[in-house]
Amino acid sequence: MLELIVTTFFIGSFLGMVIFVFQKIPILRALPEIEINKKERLLSRLKRKLLNFKPFKNFSYEIFLQKFLMKIRIITLKTDHKTFNWLNKLREKTQKKKIVKEDSYWEEIKKEIKK
Repeated sequence: MLELIVTTFFIGSFLGMVIFVFQKIPILRALPEIEINKKERLLSRLKRKLLNFKPFKNFSYEIFLQKFLMKIRIITLKTDHKTFNWLNKLREKTQKKKIVKEDSYWEEIKKEIKK
């Protein structure tokens, strides 16, 4: 019994929606079409206003990109030079430690021989 009631409500609701849609189709066809291009988006308006702003009138993306890439290149070269210096310092320290160990080794052997 409960299933019959639920099924009846479902079918009745579905038919109501179908009738509603078929009634609104002629009204929707009568509406004038709105051109999307006429409405200027906020982003494009903002872009246009920024380009008309005095510092950005002669703005070139290529020049900006060149400058940006040159700065990145300079930073990478600086970091490369800095790491190269650190590496050299580490090599010098290890070389000094090797020399100190070798000197002390031979000195210990000489002491042992003299005894």
